[in-house]
Amino acid sequence: MSKQINVALIGNPNTGKTSVFNALTGLNQQVGNYPGITVEKKEGVCKLSRGIKAHIIDLPGTYSLNASSLDENVVIELLLNKNDKDFPDIAVVVSDVENLKRNLLLFTQIKDLEIPTLLVINMADRMRYKGISLDIDYLEAELQTKIALISTRKKEGIDNLKNLIANYKELSVTPCINPSDIDKEYFDNLQKAFPNQLLYKLWLVITQDVNFGKTDRKEIEAVANFKTKSKADLKRLQQKETIKRYQFINNALKHGQTIDASQAKDLRSKLDRILTHRIWGYFIFFVILLTIFQAIYDWSSVPMDFIDSAFASLSEWTKIQLPQGAFTDLLAEGIIPGLGGIVIFIPQIAFLFLFISVLEESGYMSRVVFLMDRIMRRFGLSGKSVVPLISGTACAIPAIMATRNIESWKERLITILVTPFTTCSARLPVYLIIISLIIPEGRFLGLGYQALTLMLLYFIGFGIAVLSAYILNKVLKIRSKTFFVVEMPNYKLPMFKNVAITVLEKTKSFVFGAGKIILAISIILWFLASYGPGDNFNNAESIINTEYASQQLSEDEINQHIASYKLEHSYIGIAGHAIEPAIRPLGYDWKIGIAIVSSFAAREVFVGTLATIYSVGSDDEATIKNRMAAEVNPILGGPLFNFASGISLLLFYAFAMQCMSTLAIVKRETNSWKWPTLQLFIMSGFAYVVALIAYQLLK
Repeated sequence: MSKQINVALIGNPNTGKTSVFNALTGLNQQVGNYPGITVEKKEGVCKLSRGIKAHIIDLPGTYSLNASSLDENVVIELLLNKNDKDFPDIAVVVSDVENLKRNLLLFTQIKDLEIPTLLVINMADRMRYKGISLDIDYLEAELQTKIALISTRKKEGIDNLKNLIANYKELSVTPCINPSDIDKEYFDNLQKAFPNQLLYKLWLVITQDVNFGKTDRKEIEAVANFKTKSKADLKRLQQKETIKRYQFINNALKHGQTIDASQAKDLRSKLDRILTHRIWGYFIFFVILLTIFQAIYDWSSVPMDFIDSAFASLSEWTKIQLPQGAFTDLLAEGIIPGLGGIVIFIPQIAFLFLFISVLEESGYMSRVVFLMDRIMRRFGLSGKSVVPLISGTACAIPAIMATRNIESWKERLITILVTPFTTCSARLPVYLIIISLIIPEGRFLGLGYQALTLMLLYFIGFGIAVLSAYILNKVLKIRSKTFFVVEMPNYKLPMFKNVAITVLEKTKSFVFGAGKIILAISIILWFLASYGPGDNFNNAESIINTEYASQQLSEDEINQHIASYKLEHSYIGIAGHAIEPAIRPLGYDWKIGIAIVSSFAAREVFVGTLATIYSVGSDDEATIKNRMAAEVNPILGGPLFNFASGISLLLFYAFAMQCMSTLAIVKRETNSWKWPTLQLFIMSGFAYVVALIAYQLLK
């Protein structure tokens, strides 16, 4: 039986920690949340030598153990709680060769907790470009640890890193500095009060607002003869600690690192001047977005057409090959069309995640955050709000979680409330199917009308989010003051492995997350559409045969009329007709009404719902797009999905709050039902009014 050890992967943001994690675990990783809190938890498995298996936890990025956000609290709580099942046997601190001095602050703090600590120096391939040379043997002796010099880009040093992790018991746990040097009298008294406790751990318990095991602040303060210090005094001691640590680090680097500035080849400053320019910066960002949306359409058209026809053929094949009955109907008319309605959009969603991942990996996204701070400040937000708003294009749930690094409660609350306006990937299936029905395929200056429409919807969502933030900033009477600080990472070519894993994991998460909801709703919808109360449903065949007896209709036409009549008098048809008066002014019929109501569980269910409804009782092999295009407006005649009703639908979905999971996260993050309830009613009401105005003006 192989032995398993816990490995904590720790480091500053932008040190390449994710690259190291991917290099060690590959696809043997999963993403979840830490118990009880909405902070992302990444963990994976790596096989080491001698049958040892490493359980690797990729902890949130932190600059030090002096926590200022919930993400950083997670790191400290794990490192100080030996009873935690994930408590590390070894801490692997990932540093960047260009910012080694700053990264070593965190390393010395973790090592002082007497946890076996390994130092990884990443991006070694950049050393000669930056004129950096390291004396590894000297640094290992000074820091009293082992150092793994690696390059994840060139796949160098990974085997050595695995070997050092496997031999973690050989690492020294000698602290880098003696806490008593900070304030001898204070720390000597602290040690006397708790002779069996690690001194530096006690210091962190006193200074950090985090949860620990048996030792807590109240216990320390209750000990007789131990005089506690004020917050101002503790802050001064923390600053003194930082100075002591940097003195230690400077001494180590004085002979262990040499930098020849004349050899440095750096285009970063020149690129920054262009990409963060007050005019050209916005223009370049606009061009990049245009390119992304055009590519989403152009590159995904072939696989989408294949998936669309494949699901239509699969549904038809199921009806032919399986014996007739309720189960076959459920498969062919409910489950397969419902799943097909979401699988068809995998190519476009995968391309969206691909582009977002490339922008983040390259270091460009940090420039966008810096650039947009100039605008965000005027609307009561900070540049940090741009991260949730942009990541909201993937999903609002992790985007709302990302607001945790915004220190100001007011700015954070406003960002949480307006982020759902950002067009998420769940809206993408709705947008794409409606745009394909109402917007022609022509081009303007080489750009497709459909791609331009999609980009316009993204801009509208972002614009309304910013406008809402401005209003909330004026309305909410919450006093707060913060300063905007963002780190500009070095530019680098995105690593194919990192991008591929991100796209695969995000797409898989979207498909399986949405798939479970769609599968359940498809089954419910099929049942509601296949059965109904009263004589109208049960006697549909005789009623239709009598009504059309005088007309010379083919058997297929009669069957189609019977299926349509049954659907209209089924449970779902009755429910649809009940809400139809409220939605008819928007240009929708009862079928669209059912799709809208069901999509409050998740927006992407809209297409799957219509696919299920239109497939019930139908032997036609036509795809969902063709069936929607053939729908006729029962009142006005002509296509149901025309320009007016299509624009109305697009605007409704752009603004409505249709995601129960998002509401649940908002409640969890704000610790109140007040804010998600306001979100639900205000956003949905606003969406209804805008959609109503749009349809009435355009019809």
